[in-house]
Amino acid sequence: MEFETKDFSLSISSLSGILTLRSRNFPETSFQTRVNAIIDFLGKEQPLLEKSLSILETEEPTILEAPAGPMRLITFRLATTLKEVQLIVRCGLSIAEPMAFLQLELVNSSDKELVLIRMDLLDIPAGQLHLGKINPSDPFFYSNGWQSWSSTGSFGLGDQQNKSMLKRFQNPMVVNPGTPQPKKRNTFTGDMYGLVGDKQNKIGLVAGFLSQKAQFGSLEATFSPTPSLKAWANGDYIHIKPGSNVQTDWLALSFVNLADPDPMGPYLTTVGRLHGVLQDESVPVGWCSWYHFYQDIDEKVLDANLDTVIALKPELPLELFQIDDGFETYPGDWYDFVSGFPKGLKPLVEKTKKAGLIPGVWLAPFIVHPKARLVTEHPDWLLRDADGKTVTAGFVWNSFTLALDLTNPKALAYTQEVIRTAVQDWGFTYLKLDFLYAAALEGIYQDPTLSRAQVLRMGLEALREAAGPEITMLGCGCPLGSGLGIFEAMRISADVSGFWKPHFPPASIILKNEPHMPSARNAINNILTRAPLHRRWWVNDPDCLLVRPDTRLSLAEVQTLTTAIGLTGGSLLVSDDLPALPKDRLAIAQALLPVIGKRARVLDLFETDFPSMLRVDLEGPEGPWHLLAKFNWEASPKDLTFTCEEYQLDINQSYWLREFWTGQIGLLRPDRPLTFAKIPAHGVAVVAARAFAPHRPTYLGSSLHLAQGVEISDWQDGEKELSIAFRLERNASGDVVLSLPWQPTSAHCNGNPCTIEDLGDGIYTLHLTDADQCKLNLLH
Repeated sequence: MEFETKDFSLSISSLSGILTLRSRNFPETSFQTRVNAIIDFLGKEQPLLEKSLSILETEEPTILEAPAGPMRLITFRLATTLKEVQLIVRCGLSIAEPMAFLQLELVNSSDKELVLIRMDLLDIPAGQLHLGKINPSDPFFYSNGWQSWSSTGSFGLGDQQNKSMLKRFQNPMVVNPGTPQPKKRNTFTGDMYGLVGDKQNKIGLVAGFLSQKAQFGSLEATFSPTPSLKAWANGDYIHIKPGSNVQTDWLALSFVNLADPDPMGPYLTTVGRLHGVLQDESVPVGWCSWYHFYQDIDEKVLDANLDTVIALKPELPLELFQIDDGFETYPGDWYDFVSGFPKGLKPLVEKTKKAGLIPGVWLAPFIVHPKARLVTEHPDWLLRDADGKTVTAGFVWNSFTLALDLTNPKALAYTQEVIRTAVQDWGFTYLKLDFLYAAALEGIYQDPTLSRAQVLRMGLEALREAAGPEITMLGCGCPLGSGLGIFEAMRISADVSGFWKPHFPPASIILKNEPHMPSARNAINNILTRAPLHRRWWVNDPDCLLVRPDTRLSLAEVQTLTTAIGLTGGSLLVSDDLPALPKDRLAIAQALLPVIGKRARVLDLFETDFPSMLRVDLEGPEGPWHLLAKFNWEASPKDLTFTCEEYQLDINQSYWLREFWTGQIGLLRPDRPLTFAKIPAHGVAVVAARAFAPHRPTYLGSSLHLAQGVEISDWQDGEKELSIAFRLERNASGDVVLSLPWQPTSAHCNGNPCTIEDLGDGIYTLHLTDADQCKLNLLH
């Protein structure tokens, strides 16, 4: 059985049970795989398919409308080892995009209940994945973590995947129970989607589920040294009753050119389109209480910071005022306030709205503190294991926490009641919903027919229904695929921290390499490795910006965090005690406003688990430019070199580079790299790159904004005059730098003379004391 499109040929052998997909775009690129479903039979795993397939029925190929456009679909029904139990296989080839699709459906027409372990959609053995003419000799696997905080990155031959040593303390939070945690080198796992590729041939295979509404999807790659790849849907031991069926989410498969700027883009865009994601959502900008005060908040502390947010609005226009954890007695008892909030949260909400700001609040509707009244008043709402004991949701608030079983209708209704109260009674219009993984823990659910993914999706849809469509919702601690189409913004990293590495005395030395725990390093890493999701699945939330001087972060580390947050275009929430913030640190936050908002390219995303190169392409009234960043992950100073080739710039063009944090300026030539010397440990060099054009004026950059160009609203290069208009929508002062082919005779800002400093070689700097709404005129 075989059918094809312009991009693929697909064949299925009933004799061998092998499905073969061949690319028509890449020579000698193909894979062979099998499908199967695994059930629990008397406590043992039992595959339902044998090696040879018994095809009961094949439907005529049809054309089906799909998120990637119309696709050719073939469906066949297979007999299994159990009488009156069939497996339906659906194979689709997109007509418009080079993308193939697989879906399995298990039909139980017997009179017995089945217990499902997993459904194998992809099982490519070593030697059967061909990525070009040469056998893969330099393979890698891009691994996406399960939820917001789960570490994400690329691993190569000889690597060992990062995993937590904290087991029951942390694994329930960050690890999908259906995704194994590799214990040896050259075996890597991931969740929902991944990419296995070969750096030598520059060809890869993207494998990813289009949604996580039916089950959580897992992947496993092994290098031996040639790669193998598996993808399966977690069955979670759900019960399939007689007369019922279980269908997987679609699995998308696509061979990609790794030399393309955005190899995963078509898959990610298809997923976003399927879930109706809006790509023009506004980026949240505001203040959050958590990373300075943590749970030590009261009405007085928040009121002082609200006053400062209001007072600073001309210099630092923050629109959102978000109250984080600490107002409630215990998570789970959401209507019980601590003594610091004698009137609850409504007075702060009213004051926030009166000031024209957006009131936001943190809630964790699915997790429960063991000391909460809810535990004793509603013990039947809690998720339990096979022995009837409560399931742990991980170690949080110095306790092993508990979780609600959302298949209990009363527990689900309570979570909706909490959301309605926060929105309709308290008046919040922005909700940060945290610890959402707690609805998808391994346990014995009161409804055994629902997978963990179905339970979580049901819970998230219930929260959205309770909030209403006008409320902005941020998901946090959330399995990524489950939140698609529900949240406007999604946390994509571990919690940030005032420490570079995880710091939890007295165990800090042991925990310093923990991949998922709060730390600036872990947050920044995922900010980079998940940058491609921004404005495709939601607005990326990189967690908060910390700029104050009294953390354990060096100035260079603060600049690195600022650069990662700013260049990747996601949410910007400052989390310092604003009344105590020095002006020089306030200026760091100011440099990110207005937010860039665009999706960045991570140029070495598949080279390492800690990528270091970012590129953002921008255009303004004075023309196009590029923002380029290089990070120093080392614990000592390092020279950072920029080349046209590694940043994929025109190799026939020279470029002016201006580094934002130091103000250094240099010329990058195709044959002459430009090096910024001794960038501090964990520091960054971030430059604005503009084409060298010696016969016309060129804006080299400024200290006004990290992007070094978004501040320009108009650029007029006349015969005798250069006129530049600036607009920042905030009060600002700083230096601007120009390369001029002529010597200016005078400069005026809004009609007032301003001083020009000649730096030599035709480069001039001017200081603007009131840059917003400034019109700069230079005569020559």
